[in-house]
Parts: sequence; structure tokens; C-alpha cells
Amino acid sequence: MKSKFLGLLSSFFLLLLLVPFSPVFGAMDYAKQSLIESDFSNRDLRGVTFNLTNLLRANLSGSDLQGASLFGAKLQQANLSDANLTEATLDSAILEETDLTNAVLVDAFAFNTRFKNVIINGADFTNVPMRSDVIATLCSVAEGKNPITGRITRETLNCT
Repeated sequence: MKSKFLGLLSSFFLLLLLVPFSPVFGAMDYAKQSLIESDFSNRDLRGVTFNLTNLLRANLSGSDLQGASLFGAKLQQANLSDANLTEATLDSAILEETDLTNAVLVDAFAFNTRFKNVIINGADFTNVPMRSDVIATLCSVAEGKNPITGRITRETLNCT
């Protein structure tokens, strides 16, 4: 009986070692919260929901926000430098004095997003749908080349 129990116990621990442990970040929901000056830097935030969240002066630099939803989020003075925002939803978000240096926004959704006095050096906006007036504003400050994708910011915005 004791050897059977030890055999089952060792099988259980072996199974734990063979099955990769991966927390479910997609289930994390920070919607409608006040997360002013929060530090989410260098984190795996894929699929996380920040809808209508106040992220004033929050630090999300270096984080993987692929597929995250930031619909209507307040991102004034937030740090999103080096963040992966691929396929993220930024519709109706407020980005004022937000740092998007070297951010990757490929295939993100940013219609009706407010971009005011943002830093976009090296940001990649490939396939991001935006109003023409927003694109014109961003083109006036666009410069640099994204170190991850190798794309030039002005070209990703289709600046003339």
C-alpha cells in the first residue's frame, strides 16, 4: 500500500514537471479601476483588460500588451516605451504626453484615440486605423526606426 502511494505521488510530481505551468493572464481584468502611477513595467499582460481604466502616469514600459484592451483608458503621461501593443485595442483611449518610444502597435485598433503631445520616436504604427487628422498630427512629430520591427515610424504612418 505504501509503495502504491509513493508511486502515485511520484507520478503526480513527474506530471507537474512535464506539464508547462502558464498562468492565465487573459483572465485579468482591471476595467474601470483607478491605477494612477501603477507600475506594470516589463510584465506579460497579453489579453489583459484595462477598459475605461485611469492609468495616469502609469509605467507599462517593456510590457507585452499584445491583444490587450485599453478601450477608453486614460493614459495621460503614461510610459509605454518599448511596449508590445500588437493587436491591442486603444479605441477612444486618451494618450496625452504619453511615451510610445519604440512601441510596436502593429494591427492595433486606435480609431477615435486621442493622441496629444505624444512621444513616438521609433514607434511602429503599421496597419493601425486612425483618422486622417490624427495621422497628420502624428506625422508632424514622427521620427526614428523601431528596433524590433526595423520599420521607420514615418513610413508606418504613411506620412508624405
